[in-house]
Amino acid sequence: MGVALEQPDKRGDGHGVSCRFHLEYIPDVRYVFFMSRTTKHDPERGDARTRLLDAALCVIRAKGFAGASVDALCQEAAVTKGAYFHHFKSKDALGVAAAQHWAQTTTDFFSGAPYHAPQDALDRVFAYVAFRRSIIAGELADFTCLVGTMAQEVYATSPAIRDACGASIFGHAETLEADIAAAMRDRGISAGWTAASLARHTQTVIQGAFVLAKAGNDPALAHEALDHLDRYIRLLFDCPNKE
Repeated sequence: MGVALEQPDKRGDGHGVSCRFHLEYIPDVRYVFFMSRTTKHDPERGDARTRLLDAALCVIRAKGFAGASVDALCQEAAVTKGAYFHHFKSKDALGVAAAQHWAQTTTDFFSGAPYHAPQDALDRVFAYVAFRRSIIAGELADFTCLVGTMAQEVYATSPAIRDACGASIFGHAETLEADIAAAMRDRGISAGWTAASLARHTQTVIQGAFVLAKAGNDPALAHEALDHLDRYIRLLFDCPNKE
């Protein structure tokens, strides 16, 4: 687990909920490099289908869906073309399966992440944003989102892949709704927005942050976007900035 850093609340507003501490979790290397690929010589890589799906996560994020040729996927997975076509009858079938594999892999990863630890719901929301910022590390292809990458590329040409990507993105957003709703209740927030809409907005910012990081070839642009997301949520909840 990460290390929790606490900053006392300077507000003293008597709400008795959240903002008393800004909890920022520093992940260890197993979080930062959670999507790192295994080597071709790793005996624990699994069967051919799993190896192809793991290869897809790496190759598509680095080259895009169009650039992820069968040859490149087979080379990365160290399998034959015969094995590829045995498991996937078309490239679209591979794309759908890769989106589902990503969804399952990231669900397992985020469900065990340290941002769930704070007792207060709003602190958990802030810890989530801090955690997402902290895992923006390494090469662009290492931290950007597979399903976001594919959705932008094939949304008009492959509805099946688009829908699988959407299920992953919206499904992850839904995992944040309970904490946001609890934070709204705790602080008596009643406004023209909902827990679901704010949960989706977090993903809008995160996916946009990845696009800007790619466009500028600079991960710092993604860090900047997550910092602004933290500030925006603090404004919504009338909570002092962490600085």
